[in-house]
Amino acid sequence: MNDTSSPVLTAENITVRFRKGRRHFTALDNVSVRIPHGTTVGLVGESGSGKSTLAKAILGLVPITTGRVELLGQDITHLKSSRRRELGRSIQAVFQDPNTSLNPSFTIRRSLVEPLKAQNMLGGIDVDARVAEVLTAVGMEPDAASRRPRQFSGGQRQRISIARALITNPQVVVCDEAVSALDLSVQAQVLNLLMDLQRERGLSYLFISHDMSVVKHICHEVTVLYRGTVKESGPTQLVTTQPSDAYTKALLLAAPIADPVLQRQRRRPTTAAATT
Repeated sequence: MNDTSSPVLTAENITVRFRKGRRHFTALDNVSVRIPHGTTVGLVGESGSGKSTLAKAILGLVPITTGRVELLGQDITHLKSSRRRELGRSIQAVFQDPNTSLNPSFTIRRSLVEPLKAQNMLGGIDVDARVAEVLTAVGMEPDAASRRPRQFSGGQRQRISIARALITNPQVVVCDEAVSALDLSVQAQVLNLLMDLQRERGLSYLFISHDMSVVKHICHEVTVLYRGTVKESGPTQLVTTQPSDAYTKALLLAAPIADPVLQRQRRRPTTAAATT
C-alpha cells in the first residue's frame, strides 16, 4: 500500500521561458506542485496563467528552463524521447477536447490500444479484455469498441478519453481542463467518475481548471496561478473559504452560484470597495 503522505509527482521551482523574436517570455516563474499518492491537486487560474504550460512541462511537451520534475522518485526533467515514452506506463493525460484527442477515423478499440502499443504492452495480455475492462470502468458498454468517435456524445467521448488514459494502469493522470467543454450536468457526472476511479484505483490527479467551483468539488489541495507565478496554495477547503490573496478572492467571486440573490450579495462588498 502506498504512503499517501509521500509524493507520487513533484514539480519543484519550475521556470519555463520562450523566445519571441529577440525577446524572452517567462511563462512560468519558480512554480512548485507536490502531488501525494491517491490525491487530487488542483491548478487554477485564468487563461494565460501558465496552467497548461506546467502540465506540458511535466509531460515533457515543453522544455524546462530551470527546476526539477520527479515521478515516483525518479528525476524525469530532461529525459530523452525514448525514455520519456516509457513514462506512459506511469503517467497519462486527459485533455479538454476529446474531438481533437480521438482520431475520428479510428475505431474506439484502435484508439484505446495505441497507448499499449507505444509502451510495448501488447505481449502476454488479452487486449480485447483490457479494452472491455477500461470501457466498463468509465461507464461505457464494451461494444463501444467497434464504433467511431462521431457516434458518441461529447460526454461519452470524454469518458473514452479517460478509458484510454487508464489502459496502461498509470499512477498519475494529468487532467487539463478535462470537463470545461462539457455541459454542467455532464461535468458533474465526469467529475464523480474521476473521483470513483481514484477511490478504486488509487489514482493521483493533477487537475487543471479555470473554474473554482469545479476545483472545490474534486481537489484535496489547490495551487492558484497568476501570470506564471504562484499566488497561494494549500488545502482546498482553506484556500476557498479563507483566501489570503486578492486574486484568489476574485476567482471565487467569478465562480457562479445558482441563487441570483446570493450572487449579488457576495459581489456587493467588492463593488462598494471599488467605488471608495
